[in-house]
Amino acid sequence: MYYTVYHAPIGELYIREKDGVIIEVMFDDELFVANRAADVKKEDTPVLREAKKQLDEYFNGERKEFALPLKQTGSPFQEQVWDALSAIPYGESKSYADIAEAIGNPKAVRAIGQANRRNALPVFIPCHRVIGKDRSLTGYAGAKTDMKAVLLELEGIPFIKK
Repeated sequence: MYYTVYHAPIGELYIREKDGVIIEVMFDDELFVANRAADVKKEDTPVLREAKKQLDEYFNGERKEFALPLKQTGSPFQEQVWDALSAIPYGESKSYADIAEAIGNPKAVRAIGQANRRNALPVFIPCHRVIGKDRSLTGYAGAKTDMKAVLLELEGIPFIKK
Protein backbone atom coordinates (compact mmCIF):
# COMPACT_ATOMS: atom_id res chain seq x y z
CA MET A 1 0.00 0.00 0.00
CA TYR A 2 1.07 3.54 -0.75
CA TYR A 3 0.00 7.03 0.17
CA THR A 4 0.58 10.60 -0.84
CA VAL A 5 -0.29 13.96 0.67
CA TYR A 6 -2.21 16.52 -1.36
CA HIS A 7 -2.22 20.12 -0.18
CA ALA A 8 -5.80 21.28 -0.85
CA PRO A 9 -7.62 24.52 -0.03
CA ILE A 10 -9.46 22.53 2.66
CA GLY A 11 -6.22 21.24 4.22
CA GLU A 12 -3.97 18.27 3.65
CA LEU A 13 -5.56 15.18 2.13
CA TYR A 14 -3.90 11.86 2.82
CA ILE A 15 -4.71 9.60 -0.13
CA ARG A 16 -4.12 5.87 0.21
CA GLU A 17 -3.80 3.39 -2.66
CA LYS A 18 -3.71 -0.40 -2.75
CA ASP A 19 -3.11 -2.48 -5.87
CA GLY A 20 -3.64 0.48 -8.21
CA VAL A 21 -6.94 1.56 -6.62
CA ILE A 22 -7.60 4.53 -4.33
CA ILE A 23 -9.13 3.17 -1.13
CA GLU A 24 -9.13 6.10 1.30
CA VAL A 25 -8.86 9.87 1.71
CA MET A 26 -8.26 11.25 5.19
CA PHE A 27 -8.23 14.86 6.38
CA ASP A 28 -6.56 14.50 9.74
CA ASP A 29 -2.83 13.73 9.74
CA GLU A 30 -2.88 12.58 13.36
CA LEU A 31 -5.64 10.11 12.59
CA PHE A 32 -3.78 8.96 9.48
CA VAL A 33 -0.55 8.42 11.38
CA ALA A 34 -2.30 6.67 14.27
CA ASN A 35 -4.38 4.33 12.12
CA ARG A 36 -2.72 3.86 8.76
CA ALA A 37 0.90 4.97 8.48
CA ALA A 38 2.40 1.68 9.69
CA ASP A 39 1.05 -0.31 6.75
CA VAL A 40 1.78 2.13 3.92
CA LYS A 41 4.76 3.63 2.14
CA LYS A 42 4.82 7.27 1.05
CA GLU A 43 5.26 7.22 -2.70
CA ASP A 44 3.68 8.97 -5.67
CA THR A 45 2.54 5.99 -7.70
CA PRO A 46 0.97 6.60 -11.13
CA VAL A 47 -2.53 6.36 -9.62
CA LEU A 48 -1.69 8.77 -6.80
CA ARG A 49 -0.05 11.22 -9.24
CA GLU A 50 -3.21 11.11 -11.36
CA ALA A 51 -5.37 11.70 -8.27
CA LYS A 52 -3.32 14.79 -7.40
CA LYS A 53 -3.55 16.05 -10.99
CA GLN A 54 -7.33 15.62 -11.01
CA LEU A 55 -7.63 17.31 -7.61
CA ASP A 56 -5.62 20.27 -8.97
CA GLU A 57 -8.07 20.47 -11.88
CA TYR A 58 -11.06 20.21 -9.54
CA PHE A 59 -9.85 22.92 -7.17
CA ASN A 60 -8.99 25.15 -10.18
CA GLY A 61 -12.58 24.78 -11.44
CA GLU A 62 -11.48 22.79 -14.51
CA ARG A 63 -12.82 19.33 -13.54
CA LYS A 64 -16.40 18.41 -12.69
CA GLU A 65 -16.03 14.62 -12.40
CA PHE A 66 -13.21 12.38 -11.24
CA ALA A 67 -12.04 9.50 -13.42
CA LEU A 68 -10.06 7.39 -10.98
CA PRO A 69 -10.09 3.78 -9.85
CA LEU A 70 -11.89 3.92 -6.48
CA LYS A 71 -12.89 1.16 -4.07
CA GLN A 72 -14.33 1.16 -0.60
CA THR A 73 -16.03 -1.64 1.22
CA GLY A 74 -19.15 -1.33 3.31
CA SER A 75 -22.49 -2.91 3.94
CA PRO A 76 -24.88 -3.24 0.97
CA PHE A 77 -26.80 -0.26 2.40
CA GLN A 78 -23.67 1.89 2.64
CA GLU A 79 -22.65 0.96 -0.89
CA GLN A 80 -26.13 1.97 -2.15
CA VAL A 81 -25.74 5.33 -0.43
CA TRP A 82 -22.24 5.87 -1.85
CA ASP A 83 -23.53 5.05 -5.34
CA ALA A 84 -26.29 7.61 -4.87
CA LEU A 85 -23.74 10.20 -3.71
CA SER A 86 -21.66 9.53 -6.82
CA ALA A 87 -24.71 10.31 -8.96
CA ILE A 88 -25.09 13.86 -7.59
CA PRO A 89 -23.75 16.13 -10.35
CA TYR A 90 -21.16 18.84 -9.77
CA GLY A 91 -22.82 22.07 -8.69
CA GLU A 92 -25.94 20.36 -7.34
CA SER A 93 -26.95 19.20 -3.90
CA LYS A 94 -29.37 16.73 -2.40
CA SER A 95 -30.84 16.41 1.07
CA TYR A 96 -30.53 13.32 3.21
CA ALA A 97 -34.22 12.66 2.48
CA ASP A 98 -33.51 12.90 -1.27
CA ILE A 99 -30.81 10.23 -0.95
CA ALA A 100 -33.14 8.02 1.12
CA GLU A 101 -35.76 8.32 -1.62
CA ALA A 102 -33.18 7.65 -4.35
CA ILE A 103 -32.21 4.32 -2.81
CA GLY A 104 -35.83 3.34 -2.19
CA ASN A 105 -35.67 3.60 1.59
CA PRO A 106 -37.46 6.87 2.48
CA LYS A 107 -37.39 6.24 6.24
CA ALA A 108 -33.61 5.83 6.36
CA VAL A 109 -32.71 9.52 6.62
CA ARG A 110 -30.61 9.11 9.81
CA ALA A 111 -28.90 6.03 8.40
CA ILE A 112 -28.04 8.03 5.27
CA GLY A 113 -26.15 10.46 7.51
CA GLN A 114 -24.21 7.61 9.10
CA ALA A 115 -23.35 6.07 5.72
CA ASN A 116 -22.26 9.52 4.53
CA ARG A 117 -19.96 9.77 7.53
CA ARG A 118 -18.44 6.35 6.72
CA ASN A 119 -17.54 7.43 3.17
CA ALA A 120 -13.80 6.70 2.99
CA LEU A 121 -13.39 8.65 -0.27
CA PRO A 122 -14.59 12.20 0.45
CA VAL A 123 -14.26 14.71 -2.39
CA PHE A 124 -14.00 11.83 -4.91
CA ILE A 125 -17.36 10.44 -3.69
CA PRO A 126 -19.08 13.81 -3.12
CA CYS A 127 -20.70 13.46 0.30
CA HIS A 128 -20.20 17.23 0.66
CA ARG A 129 -23.09 17.70 -1.80
CA VAL A 130 -25.56 16.38 0.79
CA ILE A 131 -26.98 19.23 2.88
CA GLY A 132 -30.02 19.75 5.07
CA LYS A 133 -33.46 19.91 3.49
CA ASP A 134 -33.53 23.60 4.51
CA ARG A 135 -30.16 24.05 2.65
CA SER A 136 -28.28 24.23 5.96
CA LEU A 137 -24.77 22.93 6.40
CA THR A 138 -24.72 19.66 8.24
CA GLY A 139 -21.78 17.59 9.44
CA TYR A 140 -18.86 16.73 7.20
CA ALA A 141 -16.12 14.29 8.17
CA GLY A 142 -17.45 14.64 11.69
CA ALA A 143 -17.69 18.33 12.53
CA LYS A 144 -15.67 19.82 9.67
CA THR A 145 -18.41 21.93 8.13
CA ASP A 146 -15.84 24.62 7.28
CA MET A 147 -14.34 22.19 4.73
CA LYS A 148 -17.78 21.39 3.40
CA ALA A 149 -18.49 25.10 2.97
CA VAL A 150 -15.32 25.55 0.88
CA LEU A 151 -16.28 22.64 -1.40
CA LEU A 152 -19.87 23.87 -1.80
CA GLU A 153 -18.69 27.42 -2.56
CA LEU A 154 -16.20 26.06 -5.11
CA GLU A 155 -19.05 24.29 -6.90
CA GLY A 156 -21.45 27.23 -6.59
CA ILE A 157 -23.91 25.33 -4.41
CA PRO A 158 -26.00 27.64 -2.22
CA PHE A 159 -26.27 26.76 1.47
CA ILE A 160 -27.13 28.34 4.81
CA LYS A 161 -24.68 28.55 7.68
CA LYS A 162 -26.41 28.22 11.03
